[in-house]
Amino acid sequence: MVISINGKPVDITLDTEKTLGDVLSGIEQWISPPRSPIQKISVNNKALCENTLSGEFGKDIADIKNLDIVVSSWCELASEALTNLLETCAIYERVPFAERQQIVSAWKGLAAARFLESDIQDIYNLSEKLFSGEGLSSPELITLIEERLREVSDPKAEIEKYEAFVSSIAQRMEELPLDMQTGKDLRAAETIQLFSHTCEKLFRIFHIYKLEGLDLESFVIEDLPALKFIEEFNSALAELSSAYEKQDTVLTGDISEYELAPRVIKFHTALKSYFDTNTSVG
Repeated sequence: MVISINGKPVDITLDTEKTLGDVLSGIEQWISPPRSPIQKISVNNKALCENTLSGEFGKDIADIKNLDIVVSSWCELASEALTNLLETCAIYERVPFAERQQIVSAWKGLAAARFLESDIQDIYNLSEKLFSGEGLSSPELITLIEERLREVSDPKAEIEKYEAFVSSIAQRMEELPLDMQTGKDLRAAETIQLFSHTCEKLFRIFHIYKLEGLDLESFVIEDLPALKFIEEFNSALAELSSAYEKQDTVLTGDISEYELAPRVIKFHTALKSYFDTNTSVG
């Protein structure tokens, strides 16, 4: 049997595998899912469709001369799904109101929508709200989708251009206790909101790194293993949320100024530096 992945023959030795299902199971482990999930399968130059694939799993490998597999990275799938949603939103805005439900139904039947529902749930949920007449406006949602698309398409560029904003929000976190003490409640609330958005973005890009091969054991953030740093970061975030809700100005100030402001800069710096030796991400 000749096995190819994305059009290139691969050297895979079959041992105990007896059926197509056995071979596919071994290949899925070899290509390290979920980084590169299998998208298309062809047996003897005949493409297998999704609806009949399970019925082919028992096929004897002796009857298979060629097995062609197409795999895609998580980022490629995310980019495709987000792009499809952008196009759907544009169409949704253009068509008459009476035709909109048909557009939504067609979108929900696509693999792209199912991917968003399973892997980028917040965007999927916001889309559902838009299509039901609730939540964000179409331009607002499109802005969010475009941001996510930039993150998955070119996380390096996105993290680099975010540096000035991270520095700015870190400074605002240092000023948060003074804002609270001097009655600048609106500015304080805005600072918390902006900081939350910043953290979410950094965590999203960190997640992309993991899916694209980041070794958590070797990735270090300010002399701490990445998982330990993330654990402490999340703990400080939870403490800040609790203190802010209780209007504990002293504790909120200590956490924001001395724990979270420096940590968000360290987190961003580590993500940016990762590209110095790992330019294949994205």
